[in-house]
Amino acid sequence: MIRSKSATYYLFIPVLFLLVFYIFPMAKIAGYVVEGFLPSTASQPIHWGLIQKATGFTLYQALLSSLITMLIGLPAAFVFGKYQFIGKPILRVLFTLPFILPTVVVVAGFNALLGPNGWVNVALMRIFHSPAPVINSYGSLGVIILAHVFYNISVVIRVVATARERFDPDVINAAALLGAKPHQIFLKIILPILWPHIFSAFLLVFLFDFTSFGVILMLGGASFTTLEVEIYIQTMQLLNLKMAGVLSLIQLAFTVLLTVLSGWMENKKNAPLSPNLQPMLRKPVSNGDKVFVFCINAILIGLLVFPVAALFLRSITAADLGQAGGMGLRFTLRYYASLFTNQHDNIFFVPPLAAVGNSFVFAGTSMLLAVTLGLLVAFSSTTGSKWSKGIQTFAMLPLGTSAVTLGLGFAAAFANNPALQAWSVFLIPIAHTLVALPFVIRIIQPALGSIPSHLHDAAMMLGVRPNAVWKYIDLPIIRKPLSSAAIYAFAISLGEFGATAFLTTPEFPTIPIAIFRSLNLPGSLNYGKALALSVILLLVCAAGFILIDWMQGEDWLPQI
Repeated sequence: MIRSKSATYYLFIPVLFLLVFYIFPMAKIAGYVVEGFLPSTASQPIHWGLIQKATGFTLYQALLSSLITMLIGLPAAFVFGKYQFIGKPILRVLFTLPFILPTVVVVAGFNALLGPNGWVNVALMRIFHSPAPVINSYGSLGVIILAHVFYNISVVIRVVATARERFDPDVINAAALLGAKPHQIFLKIILPILWPHIFSAFLLVFLFDFTSFGVILMLGGASFTTLEVEIYIQTMQLLNLKMAGVLSLIQLAFTVLLTVLSGWMENKKNAPLSPNLQPMLRKPVSNGDKVFVFCINAILIGLLVFPVAALFLRSITAADLGQAGGMGLRFTLRYYASLFTNQHDNIFFVPPLAAVGNSFVFAGTSMLLAVTLGLLVAFSSTTGSKWSKGIQTFAMLPLGTSAVTLGLGFAAAFANNPALQAWSVFLIPIAHTLVALPFVIRIIQPALGSIPSHLHDAAMMLGVRPNAVWKYIDLPIIRKPLSSAAIYAFAISLGEFGATAFLTTPEFPTIPIAIFRSLNLPGSLNYGKALALSVILLLVCAAGFILIDWMQGEDWLPQI
């Protein structure tokens, strides 16, 4: 990739893609909102009371979840950013994996741990000889908050711990030489310098909690409704696209504001961090430090590892809950075997191989699209074009749009068009591409920007052709980030649920959709099949990100 102005023309490809598949669907939603105020649409009124209730609860649960996440995540971030201890690399990978797990897998994990047939209820029913579950976590705010903390605590650990690791020790040493006490150093030096990173982590966590869909839909029950869930209900159940459009624009306004604030905080991260890439860590020496490190890791294991472990164990365990006190547990692979049979000729039966095949085809297609478009957008920063900044900002807009809003926009713009219905299956990987594109850009762009310009200048002076420069200079340098971006896009598509719920058809189910259907069907067999499919999806996603970790080291999660 020679940094020439002629290469700027390739940027029209991602711009055209975004205009057709992002701006046009968002404009279609805005059109429904305008129609909602016309007298001719009085048959579908806008329920402002419902909008106020959904907006209020969305903000409330997002703020509460974010505060609790920060309350647990900040001590954990200081442990990982300050100390070096046995097993830290393994624990760091384990604590990071929840962030990339699909929503349906997280829901299945919490069901396996806290649900009616979960391990906690199984133990309590045995202890108290109860014929019914002792804890009813379904439809409670507590389980929603726990799931959100499970999801997002790794964001806090990564953002804050990475900054703490690279804190310049000369600053602390200078303060100590001047007589500052440890608490003064923390309050007057460390905390102010880390504050932009802490607030940036809070904004990211709040954004993810604000746009939460699957957790609320599958764990919250009918008593809780957020903007995301209400958009889904108004569209898929009530067919009130005008009401859904109003909800989507309200949500879009909040998410864009949060995205802009998050980007502004990124520019504030100019604290005196050490240029040395080696973390400035020390071993916990005092008993207080050892107890602190042990307690934080124990809490994290209980919160982040137990739901995943419960999911796996519950998928290979059958429980006999017929009599109080007479309950037994036995090892079984029945749930995995039942994935391949339709014993009762259920019309909702989804062949697992078909769901896996569909998911892999969609994921592979969206991976190719996202990496190609991401390369073109990231390359714009190296062309010297006056349009590069605007194009990069334009390409990051989908980050401030929830998957549910994207799904609604696609359904309004394309899926409901009779002339395009035959092509509706292609909308799924395109929607997945929009979801993954901002992450891909954030992974590739720093790598491309780090290539010294003198390498290209020297190549040009030697008469090397542009294609050869790309092949022998650029590609080897960005090979690892490019592979990481590809795997990341693949995994995002594999587990995407929000947009897919709007666009999927019975002929082309994905693994998350199959899990969702099984979780909503009665009977222990359907529940077990959902757990088995969740384990399969979990293993595939975990394998992909362990591969990234092996290729890139620990610091593979993109700055968002």
